[in-house]
Amino acid sequence: MNNECDAQDAVQEAFASAFRALDRFNGDAMLSTWLHRILVNAALMQLRSKRRRGEQPIETLVPSFDQDGEWVGEQVTWTNAAETILERRDSREMVRRCIERLPEKYRSVLVLRDIEELDTDEAARSLSVTANTIKVRLHRARQALKTLIERELALQSDDSSRIRSCDRDCGTSL
Repeated sequence: MNNECDAQDAVQEAFASAFRALDRFNGDAMLSTWLHRILVNAALMQLRSKRRRGEQPIETLVPSFDQDGEWVGEQVTWTNAAETILERRDSREMVRRCIERLPEKYRSVLVLRDIEELDTDEAARSLSVTANTIKVRLHRARQALKTLIERELALQSDDSSRIRSCDRDCGTSL
């Protein structure tokens, strides 16, 4: 979900749905599996109903190549500074922010496959699309997420360079 309030709403709706459908639970599956499916469906329904903004293009986030197969555009290389940033406690929050910036149809696939750990067929059924669509969207979502993380790391690296430069110029230290 995009935020804590939306997640709480989805959980509340899932419990209400489970309560209404309790008489239809026949015990063929574990109760936890049944509840998990209800929760995932409630979250997906809430995401679908909140599509207030238009579709966001993903093309600017995935790598592009010229006719010779050469990378087009700026490549960000992972440096020791970037690896250090990834080790910090706030890296998890940065990754969450980057996931939230993905277009909804890619974000939902990424969450179902990589966070909820559903297999391709389960994710396809949940989103009412084909397994091949899931595979393509997941691949593109991962590429886009990598680009967003690299951009975020570059910004953080630039910010820390500016702070160090200011400290040298002003004669101060943090």
